[in-house]
Amino acid sequence: MATIARDLMQTGLVTVEPDAPLSVVQRVFVEEEIHGAPVVDSEGRVLGVITSTDLLRAAGESEELRPSEPAYFRGDLDLHGFDWDRAPIDLRERLADTVAADFMTTEIVSVPPDATVASVARTLREQAVHRVLVIDDGELLGLISAMDLVALLEREQ
Repeated sequence: MATIARDLMQTGLVTVEPDAPLSVVQRVFVEEEIHGAPVVDSEGRVLGVITSTDLLRAAGESEELRPSEPAYFRGDLDLHGFDWDRAPIDLRERLADTVAADFMTTEIVSVPPDATVASVARTLREQAVHRVLVIDDGELLGLISAMDLVALLEREQ
């Protein structure tokens, strides 16, 4: 029997609330060793997705940063675990007041639980994303990342 999204998806997902400060979102990413999470409301409805890239975009949009200074964070910013306590205080204060809803991506890329692996891979490629949500009737069931597809290929060899 062919593998489908339900067989491949990760369950027990870490989610964040739309009003979570970005500093909290970043800590969750570091503690859980993830690079993105669905943003869900109190009823569990998916409102969007926030990723490490969104956190970097938020930091980059600080008024103190200038496009002519691309190395501003080069020595401080580690994509896998930026230490917010070492960030400039003005940036820490601004990002503490900025919440997930301000920088999340609201265009949700999803597949149904019975989607084929080929369909999941096509969705990732066509949408140029690293993860898709598995949603059935509005309910978040799981997530499939590009690395899950790589792991599947490895197992099948």
